[in-house]
Amino acid sequence: MEYSNNVTEFVLLGLTQGPGGQKALFVIFLLIYLVTMVGNLLIVVTVFASPSLGSPMYLFLVYLSLIDALYSTVSSPKFIIDLLCGQKTISFSACMGQLFLEHLFGGAEIFLLVAMAYDRYVAICKPLHYMTTMNRQVCILLLVVSLAGGFVHSLVQLIFVYTLPFCGPNIIDHFMCDMYPLLKLACTDTYVLSLTMVDNGGTICTVVFICLLTSYGVILNSLKTHSQEGRRKALSTCFSHITVVVLFFVPCIFMYVRPVSHLSVDKFISVAYRLITPMLNPLIYTLRNSDMTNAMKKLWCRKLAIDRLRMCHSY
Repeated sequence: MEYSNNVTEFVLLGLTQGPGGQKALFVIFLLIYLVTMVGNLLIVVTVFASPSLGSPMYLFLVYLSLIDALYSTVSSPKFIIDLLCGQKTISFSACMGQLFLEHLFGGAEIFLLVAMAYDRYVAICKPLHYMTTMNRQVCILLLVVSLAGGFVHSLVQLIFVYTLPFCGPNIIDHFMCDMYPLLKLACTDTYVLSLTMVDNGGTICTVVFICLLTSYGVILNSLKTHSQEGRRKALSTCFSHITVVVLFFVPCIFMYVRPVSHLSVDKFISVAYRLITPMLNPLIYTLRNSDMTNAMKKLWCRKLAIDRLRMCHSY
């Protein structure tokens, strides 16, 4: 029996159906989104405006901040607006676009975190070769590869879902278009396809996560030969990276290493790594990085000095 795709839009149930709860969530997630955008863009501005932050590590950090800002923007604005709407709908094409973009930026972030781990490995374990190994061409290549890796991963996910027949119902028990809720709505057996999704998403997350933890273990072990000051600075940077890696990968592994199933906690796990983690990343990298903190202070003092000078000229 063949099915055709006669679904033109999906209905999103969101996180809660109560009007009072939706208004409270509107305020909370609007603040989260604003903090996310301001925090990540502040890192971008600080790095570009501070000559002292010219090392490859900060180039990767800028790229991570841009990805986090875009990753959050894929779902946050619509989710926030939907909290004020009675009927939360999304067209089929917009749903597919949202699915593609979230996996594009999510996949790119996975590969970028690998590049950042490699950068820290070279900087700490092979410091004499750091500037030659991590030259500008290599950094740009790693950034392009991370984006290309995210694109390929996302394209595979999109092709699998886009070709599925959807004949109703069209209600998604989620606040956005995600892989597993969509597979549950398909008018065909998706068991084999879900296993392919596990291979494409869950396996990648698990393998990369283990490799990253192993690499940071090697890096931390090598710090025994460093001076106390060098060890302190390296530990601060590495723990920031490890914290970001854990915050991003643990929820992803929980979501994508199992066959198609929908648990009540899935929506809240999605909130954690799609909305909360992009907000926390700037705080993690700035609070534990003295160079970044000092650069932000200098940038702020410079702005205040310019404003005072303008006020004096105005009088």
